Amino acid sequence: MTAAEKITDSRQARSDATKNALMRAAEKLIAERGIGNVSISDIVAAAAQKNQSALQYHFTNIDGLIEAILENRSSETHHRRAELIKTLLARDTQPNLRDICMLMVQPAFLLAQESIEYQNYVKAFGHQLVLSERSLLPLVQRRGGGGASGQKTSELLKAALPQLTPAHYQQRMEAAVRLCSASMYYQARQPKGFKGEQAERFLHGLVDALVGLMSGPISEQSKAAAKK
Repeated sequence: MTAAEKITDSRQARSDATKNALMRAAEKLIAERGIGNVSISDIVAAAAQKNQSALQYHFTNIDGLIEAILENRSSETHHRRAELIKTLLARDTQPNLRDICMLMVQPAFLLAQESIEYQNYVKAFGHQLVLSERSLLPLVQRRGGGGASGQKTSELLKAALPQLTPAHYQQRMEAAVRLCSASMYYQARQPKGFKGEQAERFLHGLVDALVGLMSGPISEQSKAAAKK
């Protein structure tokens, strides 16, 4: 490696460290105060940055910073889900519905168990999906539910739920996403929410609820409503 390449690598490492510090500081402050009560100067100070223009330099504004946070956490969640899918399919090429529903929850659950910073992310942004007035499925693709691992999970779900029409499948997925988001947000707000027996009860109870939601029969009333 040439001297110029070493200098470039060193600069890139410092830039990455600064961006990471700003993202983690923003997650923590937003989790504590809410996004409307956090300023650029608050984030810069919490990230221990001496340069007051650091956030604008790297992200332009708070919206750019939040977009970067969502992309960063989405990539992290995709990667963990891909690992879990690989392990699951190595064990069973036709997994049951409960194992597939576990893929909807377990990646974020494990990351929250491993990292208080990921818990801050859930606290900061988990409720936004629940409160959205738009369809959640496009938004979820940016929050860890999309990508190749999300598509594979959807394929496995559809194969395990042949009784659902495309419209009913989408309707139930919308409800499932809101359920997962609200549940994870609530759990992240609990003292030691991702530790010990209470964490295990939470995980398996939520997966049980997802199985019930996704596998329930389509009622005659729902069939009739779909024809209107």
